[in-house]
Formats: sequence, structure tokens, C-alpha cells
Amino acid sequence: MEAEKKQLVLYTNYFYPETASLAMLCKDLCDGLKDEFRITVICSVPCYTGVVDEKYQTQKYYYEDYDGISVIRVRVPGFDKQNKLSRVKNILACFVRSLLATGKAPKADYVLTESQPPVLGGLLGVFSKWVNRLRGKKAKMLYIIQDYNPEQTIAVGFSKNRLILSAMLQADKFSCSMADKVIVVGSDMVPTMEKRFTQKNGAVSRRMPPTVFINNWMDGRDVYPLPQDHPEVAAFRKKYDLEGKFVIMYSGNIGLFYDLENLFKVIEKFRDREDVVFPFVGEGAKKEALMAYARKRGMENVLFIPYQPKEKLAYSLNAADVQWIVNAQGIKGVSCPSKLYGILAVGKPALAVLEEGTEARGIIEGCGCGYAVSPGDYSGTEELIRRYLDHTSSGELAEMGARGYAYMQEHLTKEISIEKYLREIRSC
Repeated sequence: MEAEKKQLVLYTNYFYPETASLAMLCKDLCDGLKDEFRITVICSVPCYTGVVDEKYQTQKYYYEDYDGISVIRVRVPGFDKQNKLSRVKNILACFVRSLLATGKAPKADYVLTESQPPVLGGLLGVFSKWVNRLRGKKAKMLYIIQDYNPEQTIAVGFSKNRLILSAMLQADKFSCSMADKVIVVGSDMVPTMEKRFTQKNGAVSRRMPPTVFINNWMDGRDVYPLPQDHPEVAAFRKKYDLEGKFVIMYSGNIGLFYDLENLFKVIEKFRDREDVVFPFVGEGAKKEALMAYARKRGMENVLFIPYQPKEKLAYSLNAADVQWIVNAQGIKGVSCPSKLYGILAVGKPALAVLEEGTEARGIIEGCGCGYAVSPGDYSGTEELIRRYLDHTSSGELAEMGARGYAYMQEHLTKEISIEKYLREIRSC
């Protein structure tokens, strides 16, 4: 007789069918784990764009099923991404209702929690671990850190309130110390955990949890290389007037952590070039301000394109000749940009603005799939754009993209990463 599957509960801010990369990653992870575990996901109703559909505004909880994955969605208010108070209300609602939803989920053998909502995601995992132990289950907690906070908040200057930042750090350190294991998504993020737990005498505290590194991924069945004359790719290029132009695309969150305002000052130097176009595909807190800047400066070769659904993502990514991957100064060891996986998956060269020693830059430079400069090096960024434009008719770009795709197939597939997750969960 087949042994009964153990129960796993996952806490995350976003889950499929949301367009956020975290939502897709969590769905892929659950798909990869569901043969071994019964899985319940606790998450918010779809709200990544800030808008909550009317069908999710009448009940406190919604119970759904996706291919054998049980989902408990908690109601949250819509929000304005440019309004801090509005965003905070959304996050707090998700946190409080996710706490209450713990009692509606099955007793858990394993609790996995994502670092979203920031800091509160870790506390959800701790709370669930305690509740399940009160219910007679010695649940093991694994804390998946996509981004360290408050370190990320500090790096971009989103808040400078020392009291709040200190409280955030202590809260997240507490969550880490209560975890049976912490999983980070970049090799450069492991030293950040060590730094958190380094004492005044230079020794690492025994409270530091076991910390392992597992890459994120892009599902190769959904996103893969396509020629630009593929009907869907060609249709995308035609729809957004990209035909006959060299396309340097940014795809993803147009948010706080990428120094995009200064990047636009570099792009502005190419505003009279009719042979190049800079599409920005996605949404985010900085989008409106950047759109206003582009209009004011007459940057007609800068386009803003809405988020593409998962089933269309392969077509939009393949419509580019080169893809941006950008982080602001200070993000090293704090976050690992998920854009990298989409770039590698479609075999496109990368135009990277990343700190030296970061996980993503190391991959790009190591396999030769793009060029990179450091954040703040705006003259270097301009030079990279010109270098790409000078090579538009050569086979070099195709070779760079092919090297990145080959590297991903060998090291960064979904199957490889999920097998690592299985191993780490089993070893708890």
C-alpha cells in the first residue's frame, strides 16, 4: 500500500494565475513537489497590478484547486503602487488574513514560506510552525528568501526611518533563526545571512540557520528560443512597431530597485536614432514617472508595453535583439534578478547593469552571453548600447545568446532546481 503523502503548506503573497514572476515560480515549485506531498497554498487574491477583480471582493477567503494543488486565497484591498500607505494596507491585510487562514489549512508536516510580503512572510512561517506544533504536528519550517529586507529597502532609500528598519531586521532575523532551513536564490546571498548573524567578536552566532542556495528558473516548456519570423513573434513586433529596428528590451517589474530614472538619462542620448527602440514591458511603481519623463524629453523610441500573460511571454521576449538586466547599487547579496532566467531561456544576449560578484553577473560573464557594467557607470552603459548597435549585422549576438541558452540547459532548468528543493525538504 502506498504511504500517505505528507502535508506541505506554502505561504506566498502571489500565486498563479498572477503575472508576477514569484507567482509562476511558486506554481512550478508546487507542480514539482505535488507527487510527493499534499500541498496547500495560502496567498492573496490576484492583486499584483493593484486591482482586485469584483469576484474576489465579497468573501474573506476563497478556496480553489489548480491541478491538485489546494489554494486558500485571502481577500485584500486594491492599492496604488505609487502610494506607500495604500501598499502597506494591502500587505497588512494579506498578513493578518493569512495568519487566520492557517487554522483553515490542514495540519502541516512542512511549512514553506516566501519572503513576500517582506519580513511578514517569514513571520507567517514561524506562526504556522507554532500553530502546527500546538495541533500535534512537529512541522519543519523552510524560509525561501527571494529578497532580503530591510536590506533591500535600505539599498534603494525607500525608507530611512531607523527605528522601523531596525525592527524589520530584528523581526526577519528572528524568523531566520526559527527556520529549520533557509533557502536563498543567489550564491552571493549566503554571505548576507552570515553577516546578519556575525557577532561583535567576529564569530557567527549559533542562531544562524542552515542556509543553502538554489537557483530560480524559467520553465523551458513555456519560454524558449523562437525565430523573429515566427508568426506570433512577428505579430508582436508588428503590433508595437518594432519591425526593422534593433530592439533593446526591458521586461519585468518597472519598480524601485533598478535605478531606471538614471538609466533613462542614458537612453535619452539615443532618442534621435530611428534604427533602435527601447520597449519596457511590464508594470510597476516607477512606470508613470518614466512615461512622463519620456514624453517630456521627446523620447519617441521608448515604448511602454503592458505585462504579457504567461502564454505570451515567449513571444514578447523573443521579439527583442538584446535584453536588459538591471539592479541598483547596493542590491548585491540582497536580491537576484529573475529576469536573467527569461533572457537565457530565449537565447538572447544580456545588457547587464549589475555589481561585480553578483550571481547574475557571474553567470553572464562566465558563459559569455552578454556585456556588463556596474550600477552608476552611466558612460559605460552608453558604451555597451553602442557596442551592441555596432554588431547588429554580425553573428556575434546569436552566438552570445546560444551560449546563454546552453548554460541554462546544463545548470538552471526547473527540474534541476526542484530536485534540489526535494532534497533539502527531505533532509529537514
